[in-house]
Amino acid sequence: MDHPKKNEMILVTGATGFLGTELLHQLTEQGLTVRALKRNNSAISPLVKDKTGIEWVVADINDISSLEDAFEGITRVYHCAAVISFDSKDKQKLLKINIEGTSNIVNLCAEHNIRLLHVSSVAALGNAKKGALITEKDFWEYDSKAHAYAISKYEGEMEVWRGIAEGLDAVIVNPSVIIGAGAGFTGSGAIFKLVKEGLSFYTRGATGIVDVTDVAKSMIALMNSKESAERFTISAENYNYKQFFTEIANGFGVKAPAKEAKPWMLGMAWRAAKIASLFTGKPAALTSDAARSSLNESLYSNEKIKNTLGFEFKPLKQSIADTCNGLKKLN
Repeated sequence: MDHPKKNEMILVTGATGFLGTELLHQLTEQGLTVRALKRNNSAISPLVKDKTGIEWVVADINDISSLEDAFEGITRVYHCAAVISFDSKDKQKLLKINIEGTSNIVNLCAEHNIRLLHVSSVAALGNAKKGALITEKDFWEYDSKAHAYAISKYEGEMEVWRGIAEGLDAVIVNPSVIIGAGAGFTGSGAIFKLVKEGLSFYTRGATGIVDVTDVAKSMIALMNSKESAERFTISAENYNYKQFFTEIANGFGVKAPAKEAKPWMLGMAWRAAKIASLFTGKPAALTSDAARSSLNESLYSNEKIKNTLGFEFKPLKQSIADTCNGLKKLN
């Protein structure tokens, strides 16, 4: 593996996010200097707050002039900035940031001959061919019923492929559900919170899950490799929800969800959540998209990253236990 030269100038977008923070932590631990983009009102995590080697820059990926300044002297970009939401109200924001914002990053990287590592999502991969695991060769087929997040991640990734077709040196990662205590009780942390508070149901369905430390580690390894014009699924193991919830419950020492939620129950639950959200003005705790996807079985293959880089993933059992322990300290 090529190690980055000391004169490499690295830029990280979305640096205050869950993944961006872990990436900054690992890069600075290697003694590298990083320029980190943040929005005006974003809080910096204690994990990286007092680290030397980080130059914080306030910039918005949808504002070209602030971006151009931030790109000054940069040789490598990790593009982590993205909005994750399954709330239909956020559709325009999703499309603007995840597609147009990515397009801006791609154009600047191409213009200045900068190597790009783009964080996509398994949401941009297709469905498996009968009985097979979903791989990097599966491309998502446009589906008007799909949630706006999947559309935005797919279209965002397409901007990177467009750049690659025009000569951009780029590599793409497609992580599955990312877990880690750094998420707090938002994002994947919301699942930990539900189980901790005594969730009694699990849904039939399964997905790929991965530790945030592994995602950042694989990103650095890929950036330092010769790989280009390739995408890599970053997923440690496929878990069904029952097993996932049970191991979280064990981590918190609470009773594991024992009843299976049938599709009709979920249908009622999301409608109830929607009505509740009209009264509270807060986004619905369970959206129809989330209810639908909780019944899906999406199983991913991680053979490509393992074979290409000899990458080894942390066992999920360990990741779940570590996440629970980290979250206990947040209380």
